Amino acid sequence: MRFDFKDKTVLVVGLGKSGIAAAEALLKQGAKVTVYDRKQEGEMEPTLVQFFKNQKADCCFGEHPADLTRFEFLVMSPGVPLDTPFVAKAAELGAKLISEVELAYLMSDCKYAAITGTNGKTTTTTLTGEIFQAAGRYSEIVGNVGVAVVSKAVAVPASAWMITECSSFQLETTHEFHPAVSAILNITPDHMNRHKTMENYAAAKARVFANQTESDYAVLNKDDPETWKLAAGCRAEVVPFSRKEELDFGAYVKDGVIVIRDKQGIVWEICKAEDLIIPGAHNLENALAAAAMAFFSGIGSDVIGKTLREFQGVEHRMEFVDEIDGVRFVNDSKGTNPDASIKALEAIDGGIVLIAGGYDKGSDYEELIGAFQGKVKAMMLLGKTAPKIQEAALKAGFTNITLCRNMEECVKKGFAAARPGDTVLLSPACASWDMYTCFEQRGEHFKECVNKLAE
Repeated sequence: MRFDFKDKTVLVVGLGKSGIAAAEALLKQGAKVTVYDRKQEGEMEPTLVQFFKNQKADCCFGEHPADLTRFEFLVMSPGVPLDTPFVAKAAELGAKLISEVELAYLMSDCKYAAITGTNGKTTTTTLTGEIFQAAGRYSEIVGNVGVAVVSKAVAVPASAWMITECSSFQLETTHEFHPAVSAILNITPDHMNRHKTMENYAAAKARVFANQTESDYAVLNKDDPETWKLAAGCRAEVVPFSRKEELDFGAYVKDGVIVIRDKQGIVWEICKAEDLIIPGAHNLENALAAAAMAFFSGIGSDVIGKTLREFQGVEHRMEFVDEIDGVRFVNDSKGTNPDASIKALEAIDGGIVLIAGGYDKGSDYEELIGAFQGKVKAMMLLGKTAPKIQEAALKAGFTNITLCRNMEECVKKGFAAARPGDTVLLSPACASWDMYTCFEQRGEHFKECVNKLAE
């Protein structure tokens, strides 16, 4: 344990998965905890409310605490912007704003492998975790994948590894977080409604290696200009990966084989690129990053190669759902920004009926429409961004667009527009928060709608 929160006054802001786990861990350590959620008490899960009351936590539902002077720490939900007035006021009064990732780091002594980037985080984190587990390393796959870091970190021995997916929202309130190995997969425009500029967004991502030293490793995408620019400010040993060029050091593809060249110049073969089950150039990049993280954490090339060849991918990311009358249905609900959806389009062969739209994060959709390349035959749009995406499509001359009220209508009309050999692809290019609580719920609903078609 790096820091003892006993008797510290802490406000936990937001009671999602990470907030609940943070509050529970703090209460167990003897902190004086106040929990806040913008929902009214009547909208909260009654057993959760009763739990916190039984634990003598102060509860503020629907309204933030009136007295902000008493808090030493605010544990921030990723979904709450730091410029929220009462949060900014608390910081001004001296409270330290920390993420649940930072809290977990301070509460435990285990090792961290941290992965961030605009796209591919969940796939790479899961793949890296599976490699570590295949190598016999005690490890947990945590973070933005849906498992609160602190829920595992406080329950494992110091020798354990936390394979941690980190979002920009989680990283912007880290201060001491120090992974032994980190990775930045790519940086493309996302969350501009919150970060305002690409510089701010990239700076948040770069916090993943801010506390690393010369004895640590930072795995960076050499093919991505925004990511590679950050290498200059990194004190850790930078390990580049590239699917486009041969490297003097790092992970790359040579004659169709994923390889790693170490500092001694020895080239280690991992596996053939064509042996990957997960499709697309973006997944080749994810595999390179995971292989590099594992290799420079001391895991053998044979274990890495075997795991890469067997890895099936993750739910809600290019997940095959069903084939009905020759039409394939693919769930890419994890595609929450235009760049992620572009990568999904590139990974599919044949005609595509695209289901897109959702919560507006301030994204621009011109590049998404430009990536259709004649592959997208029709587009079904839903959610708040539907008119915005339609406007971008019409401006580019794409007119086969249907505005739908809900997912059921998207799936039915998408199937009607498809022909044998086509793929109906849910890849929204937007967050889910206008119609769903999370992208997982959206993906599950899509799968339910497809299953009803098959009945």
